[in-house]
Amino acid sequence: MPKAIIVENLSKAYQLGDFGTGTISRDVERFIAKVRGKEDPYLRIGETNDRTTKGESDMVWVLKDLNFDIAQGDAVGIIGRNGAGKSTLLKVLSRITSPTQGSIKVKGRIASLLEVGTGFHPELTGRENIYLNGAILGMRKTEIKRRFDEIVAFSGVERYIDTPVKRYSSGMYVRLAFAVAAHLESEILIVDEVLAVGDAEFQKKCLGKMGDISKGEGRTVLFVSHNMGAIKNLCSKAILLKNGVIIKNDLTDKVIESYIESTQNTSLQNISRRGNRQIEISDFHLLNEQDNEQNEFFMGDDVVIKFQLKFNQKVNNAEVGINVKNIYDEIITHITNFDNNINIFGEPDEAYVYKITLKNLFFSPGNYNIDIAAVAGEEKFDVLENCLSFNMIEGDKIKRGSFPKHVRVYTPSIWQKSH
Repeated sequence: MPKAIIVENLSKAYQLGDFGTGTISRDVERFIAKVRGKEDPYLRIGETNDRTTKGESDMVWVLKDLNFDIAQGDAVGIIGRNGAGKSTLLKVLSRITSPTQGSIKVKGRIASLLEVGTGFHPELTGRENIYLNGAILGMRKTEIKRRFDEIVAFSGVERYIDTPVKRYSSGMYVRLAFAVAAHLESEILIVDEVLAVGDAEFQKKCLGKMGDISKGEGRTVLFVSHNMGAIKNLCSKAILLKNGVIIKNDLTDKVIESYIESTQNTSLQNISRRGNRQIEISDFHLLNEQDNEQNEFFMGDDVVIKFQLKFNQKVNNAEVGINVKNIYDEIITHITNFDNNINIFGEPDEAYVYKITLKNLFFSPGNYNIDIAAVAGEEKFDVLENCLSFNMIEGDKIKRGSFPKHVRVYTPSIWQKSH
């Protein structure tokens, strides 16, 4: 399969704070090195781009020594935590910024959608911006005109197509920008997390279009997202970045598993949390049937979730819900106290411990995360995301050997044969 993108020893350094080395003589030395095509002598003091630690240098390597290639027609996901270098990599590949070191070989034209309104002029209308984007991609006016009706129909902003885009909402911006990038005849489509701005229906529409582009039209797609389900459904391969370095470059399922393992953390200060805290969730644990803490269970085991609810205000009837999610952030099951007609209420400074037993879990093998939330209608008291995690493995009750990737829950069955 011919290669659409070849990246060799790619590195990108940024300077923090004020520009310049601090002295005129060093700035001149840097300039002379650049003119001669030599390496910047003051980049050697750079350090890895770890945003969680304070560095001693004013130079950071946002990307460091990346080597990979992407075959024509592949859909590749780029994943990693915030600050890993994903967006910078896409900007370098799109030639918005140049690499500090290394080389990139690209076969074909690139259409990129990296930020809301990328490539749009706010004073021009939607119609004019479609032609402008096509011209930037090197397309003839006749080519753009041939695809114009498709672009407008896909974007769903036909009523506003002759309105200056500065009057568009962010969602309308993204709709038109994606429609242009996806329909103009480029060989490579690069899309950042920008699709999250759109509504759920449009996101689904975009993912379907990117799938068609890759599988049906044989074009190459690079996609950055924190939505592991979208990455899994669209991409056959993925690249995991951490602090500007490639940690894994493999099949999508394997890369996502590595990413999830690297982000597993049950430390309270790192949990995503929101709410007014009229009820506060604390002291949460996973237990086995013997009330011992455990985070690895066999298929068919009971899983016990234990937590404390502290009431800081009087609450008459709260709903406590629990989500169990797989590594793709898909909710496998949802339970609530209303399922068993249990009322949860309390007075200020009261606290109660609850234990919920999930009976005979036959989830397919893999890692799972748990959310716990205390709410009342639209009012959020305390919402904890990914506060607990566990691993499900095969055991004596189930010994099967393999499970299709798309299977989420295993259902025990009884087989009988009769004449």
